[in-house]
Amino acid sequence: MKLAKKYAESIKSFDRSKSYDLGEAVKIAIDTAKAKFDETIELHVRLGVDPRQADQQVRGVLVLPNGTGKTKRVLVVAKGDKADAATAAGADFVGAEEVIQRIQKDNWFDFDVMITTPDMMGVVGRIGRILGPKGLMPNPKSGTVTMDVARAVKEVKAGKVEYRLDKTAIIHCPIGKKSFGNEKLTENFNALMDAIVKAKPAAAKGQYIKSVTLSATMGPGVKVTYNKG
Repeated sequence: MKLAKKYAESIKSFDRSKSYDLGEAVKIAIDTAKAKFDETIELHVRLGVDPRQADQQVRGVLVLPNGTGKTKRVLVVAKGDKADAATAAGADFVGAEEVIQRIQKDNWFDFDVMITTPDMMGVVGRIGRILGPKGLMPNPKSGTVTMDVARAVKEVKAGKVEYRLDKTAIIHCPIGKKSFGNEKLTENFNALMDAIVKAKPAAAKGQYIKSVTLSATMGPGVKVTYNKG
């Protein structure tokens, strides 16, 4: 009930039908993050594309200027020199077939991101049905299937995020924590929006950016005035 009360208070604190300039929208999102933990500020972008069409997909990765505020646990599936490089780069877990067996037999998922080398994809693919639904399946497009595992590990640790269109033509992506403050959240917002605009498919027609909204983990959505694209 307490949370519902805080949410109701947050809704009354601003005009939900109005779009706000970025600085004001970020401030409102921060002010409506009333939970006791450091809430994540999330960006939601509705695009004017058809997600059912292969030539209108929008997907990419970038390292946010100020990170995400969350330290991700990284598992690297590799052998030999690549395994050594992953360990040196700060990977939390490194292994090969034995790690895949552990996931399969023990339902072990104490990691947030899996990175692998191309030669190990055959092994990783054995548990694709398990990894896929959890969003953990490595993919070359997201930079998680690569020979340069050290760089991939460092980028994830530095705050790399993946943005991807969902079935309703919306991209949902974190841009940091409430504690980041207005300036850092604004920098992350601009970096992510620039990446989304640059990723506009050639097949997309009409208005590309339909709406932009910010919200805290437990807070209401705040509409943002965004005129690019």
